[in-house]
Amino acid sequence: MNLLIHKIANWFLKRRMDQVERFMRFPHETQEQLLLQLLEKARNTCWGKTYGYADIRNAESFRKWVPLSTYEQLFPFIDRAFRGEADVLWPGKMNWFAKSSGTTNDKSKYIPVSPEALEGCHFKAGQDMLTMYLQNKPESKLFTGKALSIGGSHYPNPHNPNIRVGDVSAVITENLPVFYEMMRTPSKEVALMSNWDEKIEAMANEVMQEDVTSIAGVPTWTRVLIDRIFDKLGITDRNLLQVWPNLELFVHGGVSFEPYRQQFRQLIPTDNMTYLDCYNASEGFFAVQNELQGNDMLLMLDYGIYFEFLPMEHFEEENPPVLGLHEVETGVNYALVISTNAGLWRYLIGDTIMFTSTSPYKIRVTGRTKYFINAFGEELIMDNAEQALQAACQATGAVIADYTAAPIYFGEDQGKGGHEWLIEFRQAPNDLERFTQVLDDTLKQLNSDYEAKRSFDLALLAPLVRVLPPGTFMSWMRKRGKLGGQNKVPRLANHRRYVDEILAMLAVDSA
Repeated sequence: MNLLIHKIANWFLKRRMDQVERFMRFPHETQEQLLLQLLEKARNTCWGKTYGYADIRNAESFRKWVPLSTYEQLFPFIDRAFRGEADVLWPGKMNWFAKSSGTTNDKSKYIPVSPEALEGCHFKAGQDMLTMYLQNKPESKLFTGKALSIGGSHYPNPHNPNIRVGDVSAVITENLPVFYEMMRTPSKEVALMSNWDEKIEAMANEVMQEDVTSIAGVPTWTRVLIDRIFDKLGITDRNLLQVWPNLELFVHGGVSFEPYRQQFRQLIPTDNMTYLDCYNASEGFFAVQNELQGNDMLLMLDYGIYFEFLPMEHFEEENPPVLGLHEVETGVNYALVISTNAGLWRYLIGDTIMFTSTSPYKIRVTGRTKYFINAFGEELIMDNAEQALQAACQATGAVIADYTAAPIYFGEDQGKGGHEWLIEFRQAPNDLERFTQVLDDTLKQLNSDYEAKRSFDLALLAPLVRVLPPGTFMSWMRKRGKLGGQNKVPRLANHRRYVDEILAMLAVDSA
């Protein structure tokens, strides 16, 4: 069976790489053709009729006639589809919706997932991750063992029991072809359990018996599972190769891997381990790391998603300029705009990206349009925070489990402020003062606005770093009902709601 799988994989590898190389050579033509296909497919939907899709012939007309949309603006249409109405945003009825974790606010979002999106985007991306890996590692023995995937759960739509709702990972798991189900672990019954604490226990019992060769999941929850396996097996030196000696690949996404890179290298002490980044969301799968070096990702242009890019410097404008792929530049922070084969049209997904290359088009995720701190004109984005924390960890031997940060105001007149960092360490810094200093200095190097505000303590005082007890973020996420699945700890916020909730929880616990 393993030999057969290898033969099939190698056949697919050659066939698929030809397609990838084609859109890399002709990126603009690929996207233009895809847009016209999407418009033709949706011309008779309610949305398509409203915005004259039958008469749109090019990207310029599409941009002119169809408005940019946030979730709130699309919600009346999404809600109709959510209740079972057909042909609203995309042809046919939507039987699946992915529930967004709502990390930028506390409001859940329900994202339509069409059969075309499942087949032509999500499944295709999973195949491509393996394709890219095998292209770089032809000697791989990946298919001699199982692929561990950590996901969420799904449940019936309260408005229509024929429609299911859940984490996008659960939607994918439930719809996987039988062939792929044979290659993964844990069993579908365990993978789709809704109670996170019970699921971790059941997953640990099941997967620690398997020969796992690859892992796919959010680093945070993957680490929780691994720690539970260590505890159950009594492994004190925390070496994962004692459990899975043939482990060779970790595909991670959902959050930046940089705060977790060092701890996973300690967990898996081998040079044969490969870490690949991917950029996926409830709304679709957008980019894949196609080379083992670096951490930028190839923008996948044939997944049924048409891309546009809004320069963040114009984000707050009433009619901001929105660019096509052929107009982007490297080094510029863009808000991502997508139109998809599930009926999201010119949708502001809430993520920001930056191009590292335009030949081919490669990106890295820089943060969220609402994941920033700009209380004092410092324009601090998540990419700055991740790099600065990584530098501070390297300088002090620290390993971060989780963190969040928010503005802090000093003095009655609030004329000066700072940033308050709540950090839970797996390995505490050998010098907290040094950690804070390196964090501050690196942010100054990365961000000229931050540097200007910090100059002579003009508007910003030095960062305040609070070390939290182990398990704090897990307790907070549990309290919010956001354990596991696609749920993530909010990293930066331009308000103090998250920070104050956590501090208040700790105060009650210590009382």
